[in-house]
Amino acid sequence: MPAERCFSYRRSTGCATFGPRKHVSRSRMQIIYSGQVQGVGFRYTVKSVASGYDVTGTVRNRPDGAVELVAEGARDELGAFRQAIRESGMDHFIRNEAVTWAEANSEFRGFEIVT
Repeated sequence: MPAERCFSYRRSTGCATFGPRKHVSRSRMQIIYSGQVQGVGFRYTVKSVASGYDVTGTVRNRPDGAVELVAEGARDELGAFRQAIRESGMDHFIRNEAVTWAEANSEFRGFEIVT
């Protein structure tokens, strides 16, 4: 029987225990944010929020004034990450978010701001 391990992760207030890892289906979420999302620290906030979630991906400014987020992870984790971005104080800068879903292709290592 595997030993129990304690770990910390997003929103965690203590320890959780788990046994053998189960295969978790990963998804890819792309969000195009529009509004006043450039020049307000949006990308840096998204990167900071990402550190509390088991997600990988990128966030970048687009020439049209929007911000593009591409993230991969478990679908429920991605949904929680998306909500946390809004709750981080960025909600009032967002006029619209266009979300698309696909299968993950595991192209990312970590979470980065790209230019």
